[in-house]
Amino acid sequence: MQTAMTILCLSVAGVGLCLGVGSFLYYRRQLRLFSNILNTFEKTGELVEGENRETMESKLLSRLCRVLKRSRQKEEQTGKERQEMAELLSNLSHQLKTPLANILLNTEILKEGRLSQEEEKQFLLRNQEQAEKMQWLMKTLVKASRLEQGILVFDIFPASLVETLARSISSVYALAREKQISIETQGLKECVCCHNPKWTAEAIGNLLENAVKYSPAGSKISIETEVMELYANVKITDEGPGIPKEEYNRIFRRFYRGEQAEQQEGSGLGLYLAQVILQREKGYITVSKGRDGGACFSVFLLLKE
Repeated sequence: MQTAMTILCLSVAGVGLCLGVGSFLYYRRQLRLFSNILNTFEKTGELVEGENRETMESKLLSRLCRVLKRSRQKEEQTGKERQEMAELLSNLSHQLKTPLANILLNTEILKEGRLSQEEEKQFLLRNQEQAEKMQWLMKTLVKASRLEQGILVFDIFPASLVETLARSISSVYALAREKQISIETQGLKECVCCHNPKWTAEAIGNLLENAVKYSPAGSKISIETEVMELYANVKITDEGPGIPKEEYNRIFRRFYRGEQAEQQEGSGLGLYLAQVILQREKGYITVSKGRDGGACFSVFLLLKE
């Protein structure tokens, strides 16, 4: 009887020892798996979940992988935002450098007191122009950034497209008249589009302002509309130097200025803001070559359902 009890105790102890060793080996294997995953994530940023079994350890491993993925995504997003901010500050610094230098130079000349009353007036007007340019640059940049981030919102509702176009044309009429540029409307079709007249007029006004700026004196800018199945298409065609095809996808970037644009004063924000406004209205802009070699911008606005 005593021998049997001893054998039983030894058997239980042996089983317990085997279970303990097995558990130790199993959990050591799981710890190695976790360690390998963490090492791989630290070195490459990639995650390999390994075995996909319905066990508590596998579920824990999956949770760990999801947490690490979210951490990596947040890290990448933060890095992207820092890079965009650095680029924004660099571009803004470059844009403000010239008008600020002009203001400082004009102020130094005024301080010398050698100018006539008429000359002083001219220098003060130049300073005012440079200050207004800086103010416009900051307002436009802040406006576009707030629109992109959804901080600034505006209502979209059915409204007359022709009335919006008239509003856009009136905003650049004086500028076009100075260069003896005619703005001709060809076959404008009355239609109702889902947009905000004030903001859309500003977007199209930016396109018209660019057309006037880069077109030669005495030339023509034509505006025509086409009613499609879902959209109304507003085509703005000028007789300027045109835009190289390789720049079509770049001209709507913030602060981007092509080779042709470098010969004219500008900021590279007009087309960028126009695109942001139209995207908020679920519309878009494209650019192509005009009939006579100039540029043709097409604005697409959703028709009223």
